[in-house]
This record gives sequence, structure tokens and C-alpha cells, in this order.
Amino acid sequence: MKTATNPPAPSTLGRLWQRWRFHLNILLVLIPLGFMPRYFQDAALFRGDTGLGQREAGVIEVGPWSLTLAELREDGPVSSGPAGYFKAFNAALCDTCIDEVKATYLRIGKPRSLRAAGALFFGSPYRMGASLPVPARAKADDRLWVTMEGWDGSMHQGSIPLAQASPATVAWLKQRGDTE
Repeated sequence: MKTATNPPAPSTLGRLWQRWRFHLNILLVLIPLGFMPRYFQDAALFRGDTGLGQREAGVIEVGPWSLTLAELREDGPVSSGPAGYFKAFNAALCDTCIDEVKATYLRIGKPRSLRAAGALFFGSPYRMGASLPVPARAKADDRLWVTMEGWDGSMHQGSIPLAQASPATVAWLKQRGDTE
């Protein structure tokens, strides 16, 4: 006849797990909730509910057309590895020039020609985006140049001080200049 044996006593780790597993599961639910405000902020930004970006630089007159420019985020340029540093901008064309503008470019420093016009904006004319490369030789007092090409072949340029378009980039350039 077989005798019933008592199960072995649980180890200390087993007792701790039995006692705290509920609390750990609650913690795993609460941690993602801490990231929800940023998620909803980004979702509203990309839907267009909160405008073009976190900080609008204003309207830039480019020949007969105009463009509203905004920083996507209020931080300095981010590194893209060996490609260098990039700053993201959004823009919206004026309502009257949407049908007339073929391409819009953004660059730090005045472009020499259309071949060196800078980063091309992409997306709908109401909310275009561009990742602007920040050159190693950029200075805090440089200007941000917008080049617009029309369907008729015309090309117009306008500029805005970099300090007005992106104060965070200017602060980053000054800090970077002090460390190099």
C-alpha cells in the first residue's frame, strides 16, 4: 500500500513569488501608463490636431508665395550615425500657392544653385516634412533658406534667421562650439 507524502515545503523564493506576483503584474500595467501622455501628444501632432509642430517659426515670404514653418520638436539636432546631425521641420504652403509650387527645399546657408537647394519637403502641401542636415560648419548666426520651385520653372528664395526658426538648434550649435 502506498502512503501519501506531504509536498515539499516551498523555498524562500517560491514564497516571495507567491506573495508578490500580483503586485508585479500591477506594476507591469502601470509602467506603460507613464508613457501614454507622450504617445497621445505625438498622435495628435501627426494627425494635425495640434498644428505643424511644437514651436512655429512663423510665415516666411518666398517671392510671390509664403510658407508656414515649424519645428517638429523643441530639441536640438539628433545624430543619424555617420550621416551627421539632422533637425526635423514641418511646413504648410499658403492656400493660394498650393497649385503653383512644384517643390520646396530647406537649407542652412544660402544655396548656390537648385542642385544644392537642400532638403526636399515631402508630404501634402498642408503638412510637409523635411529632415534638415545640420552641416559641421554651421554657425549660430546662419540663416535658414527656403527655395521654392514653381511648375512654370520659376525659382524663388526666402530666408529666416536660424535663431528664429529653431532656438534649440542655435543653443546646440553654441554648446557644440564650446566643446570642440
